[in-house]
Amino acid sequence: MSRTVWLIEGSRTPFLRAGTDFADLMSYQLAAHAIKGAVDRAGVTADQVDQVVLGTVIHNVKTPNVAREAALTAGLRQQTPCHTVSQACISANQAICRAADLIRLGQADLVVAGGVDCASDTPILFRRPMRKKLMGAQKLRSLWDYIKFALTLRPRDFFPEQPQVAEFLTNRSMGADCEMLAAKFGVTREAQDEFALRSHTLAHQATEAGKLAREITAVELPPKFEPISRDNGIRVSPIEKLAQLKPAFVKPHGTITAANASFLTDGAAAVILASEERATELGLKPKAILQDYVFTGQDLKEELLLGPTYAIAKLLERNNLSLQQIDVIEMHEAFAGQVLANLAAMDSQEFAVQGLSGRRVGKVDMSKLNLWGGSLSIGHPFGATGARLLNTAANRLHAENGKLAIVAACAAGAHGHAALLRTI
Repeated sequence: MSRTVWLIEGSRTPFLRAGTDFADLMSYQLAAHAIKGAVDRAGVTADQVDQVVLGTVIHNVKTPNVAREAALTAGLRQQTPCHTVSQACISANQAICRAADLIRLGQADLVVAGGVDCASDTPILFRRPMRKKLMGAQKLRSLWDYIKFALTLRPRDFFPEQPQVAEFLTNRSMGADCEMLAAKFGVTREAQDEFALRSHTLAHQATEAGKLAREITAVELPPKFEPISRDNGIRVSPIEKLAQLKPAFVKPHGTITAANASFLTDGAAAVILASEERATELGLKPKAILQDYVFTGQDLKEELLLGPTYAIAKLLERNNLSLQQIDVIEMHEAFAGQVLANLAAMDSQEFAVQGLSGRRVGKVDMSKLNLWGGSLSIGHPFGATGARLLNTAANRLHAENGKLAIVAACAAGAHGHAALLRTI
C-alpha cells in the first residue's frame, strides 16, 4: 500500500558565486550546513532520521558518497544509511523522489534529501597520457626508477583538461544547445535580457522582503565567523547595460550572454520528508504533500533543454489537471532562452501535435512563475537546485494561499523532471 509523503521543512545555504566566500570548502561541508539547517528547522532529532539521500554533479574522488560525509558532519548517527545519486541538474530532484519512494514503500519513515555542488572545488584532471604515467608511477621504488620516470615527462603532460558544461555524446556546450532552442522558438536576445532582469529584480525584492531568508541557514566560517546569510549573485542592472554584453557561446551573433545565463555557483539544499503517520506521531506540521513526480528523456540533438515541457505535460495528464489549476510554478532557469523556449513550446499547438500526442499544455501565467527569482539570479549549484525549487514552491503556496504547485527542470542528457505539490 502506497503511503502519503509529507514535505515537512527545507533549508539551504546561501548560494554564492564560485570563487567567493565558499571557495575553500568541499561539497560535503556545504551539504552538512544544509542538512543541519533542515533538521533544526523541522524540529527532528538525529535518531529520528532513517536515511539520507543527496544528489551531486561535481564528484570529488575523496568523498564519492558525499551524502555520508555530509550527514555525519551534520551530526546525524553513524547507524543512518546514506547514499548519493547523480542526474545532472536534476540530481536533487532525483534524490528527493528516491527518498519519497522509500517512504511510499514503507522502507523508511523520515528521510533527509537534497543536493550539493561546490563549483569552486571542481577537480581538474590531467590528460590521459599523464594519468597513465602517474598510475604507473605507483610501482616506482628506487631513486633510479624516479629519475627514469621524470625523464619521460614532457611539458604537454602538465596541460590540464579544461572542465566545461558540455554534452558528452554531442560535444556541444549547453549554451550552444540553448542557442539552437531559442532560434527554433523565435526567442530574441531582447526577450532573454528582459527575463533575466525580471529574475534578478524579483530575487532582490524577495530578499529585501525577507522571503528568501525563510529558506536560508547562515554559514559561519573561520577565522572571523561572520554569518553569511544572503545569496551574492543577485544583480539588478539597467536593461541597457545587459544589451551591451557580448555573446558567450556563439560569436558574434549569438543571443546568450553572461547576464541571461545562470552562473557557476557553490551551495547546498535539503528537505525533510516523512510519512503522514510518522509526522503525526512526532507532531510535525507539513508544508505540503509531495503528490506525484515524473522524469522524462528527449532527443539529445534537438531537445536537450525541453524537459520541463515534456515533464509538465506528462505530470498534468497523469493527475487529470490543467495548467490553469496550478497556483505556483517554479521552473529551473538554466538560461533565460531555455525558460522562454519551454513557455513557447507549452503554448504551441504545432509542438503539441509533433511531440505531446496532440494535447497542448497551455499558456503559463507569468504571475505564477518564479516570483521570488530563479537560478539566473539566485544561482545554480547543479546538484542542489531541485531542493531549493521544492522548498520555495512550498513556501510560496502558503504565502500566496495556493493549493497546487509544480516544480520543473531540465538537465543534461536531455532529461526533464516535474513534481506536483499540494497543500493539506
